[in-house]
Amino acid sequence: MSTSNPSLQTGLEDLLGDLKFARRSDDLGRLALLAYCEVRRWARVAGEPALAQHSMDLFNQHPHTNRETFITEVDALIAELTQAGQRVSGNNPLSQ
Repeated sequence: MSTSNPSLQTGLEDLLGDLKFARRSDDLGRLALLAYCEVRRWARVAGEPALAQHSMDLFNQHPHTNRETFITEVDALIAELTQAGQRVSGNNPLSQ
């Protein structure tokens, strides 16, 4: 999907900022809320069903054995969200 929806891009920037701030602050509750609810919502609006599914699976597929595992998986979700944002904005170098 390649679109230049400004509200979608602004929403992504806000979401990434919130996720990164919660990550730096070590606020696991906020990370969980953002990763499960907000990432999934943004991904659905942006037409990124795989990202929405990954967000849901992060919480529904298996319990996290420890804090580090959860943080590692959230970091991967943040990276995937960043890549999805590049696809949505049309800045994907792989789409050449």
